[in-house]
Amino acid sequence: MATVKRKKKIYKFTIVLVILDLLALGGFFITYGPIDYVRNLVITTAMQTRSHQWIAYIFYGEKTINKVMSHNYIEKFEEDVNVDDIVIDTKEKKNYDNEYEKELLTREPGNDLYKVLDVKVGNAKGYLVAIYDPTKVRLLRTRKFDAGTYGERVVDMCSRYGGVVCINGGGFANGLSNGSDVPMGYVIDDGEVVWDPGTNNKGNIIGITSEGKLKLMNATGSEAAKSGIEYGIEFGPFLIVNGKSANMEGTPFGVANKCVIAQRKDGVMMFLVTEGETYIDGASLKDVLEVLERYGAYNAANLDGGQSTSLIVENKMINTPNYLAKKQGGRYVVTGWGLIP
Repeated sequence: MATVKRKKKIYKFTIVLVILDLLALGGFFITYGPIDYVRNLVITTAMQTRSHQWIAYIFYGEKTINKVMSHNYIEKFEEDVNVDDIVIDTKEKKNYDNEYEKELLTREPGNDLYKVLDVKVGNAKGYLVAIYDPTKVRLLRTRKFDAGTYGERVVDMCSRYGGVVCINGGGFANGLSNGSDVPMGYVIDDGEVVWDPGTNNKGNIIGITSEGKLKLMNATGSEAAKSGIEYGIEFGPFLIVNGKSANMEGTPFGVANKCVIAQRKDGVMMFLVTEGETYIDGASLKDVLEVLERYGAYNAANLDGGQSTSLIVENKMINTPNYLAKKQGGRYVVTGWGLIP
């Protein structure tokens, strides 16, 4: 009897080992085999952030990573935004160009400040926020930029500024898992450069003028401030400039949570935030572009995504980031954008 039980245990153990071996072989084949999709997805998604690049290096060498990244890119715009193209007129209309414009511009009863739309972005769930007075959109930032300390959750910054709708902004430099108080690139607040990385290099400046116009330009912080940018951060890439969408090859920035700031030609400011599991059903930048084009974005720029992605509406976090960020009520970041009535 004991011998029979022992044989059954050995049999079950053998089956488990066979299953594990098959899973390992399957994973090895998918990761290193002739199918490029998974390899490209892992590398492009991991390499979009400072804190998760190690995932790519676990499976692949520098040569493979560089090769994949060279085939997954977004072309840089050579022109800056022409803010004169933006003529602010965000009121409701009698006739609309299409169903998406009607959906965006038709106010909800009793709310003339903003409207939140549920949208599908590729395979991911998304939220598109229309802000009807772009002059009320401004920069949010932590109380102090100080290396080695934590930043601030968007929900807390939004509350401190008296914001109604807020999203996260730019990246942070030292890659602490929960954020830091050191911005990645220039930060402009009230027309002054309040953070300068000290390189004097030009970068992608995402700015808002005193007229409430989204201005995207390649400049230093001081050049951006002198050009009329009231609030600005350095990040990107730019997705739409002067009505022209960026040319992309492959899946730059991978598949993950995305956060975007955009503006229509009529001045309506838009925040677009997506959900989804990284590597599985998150959104790509191509998915994001399709939604922005559908709702008439004339200028648009990518913001920090992944775990940093946060959408706060009326003091509540609307989107669902990953487990850790959700447990914390959002990741600690350094900057954001907010509708401040």
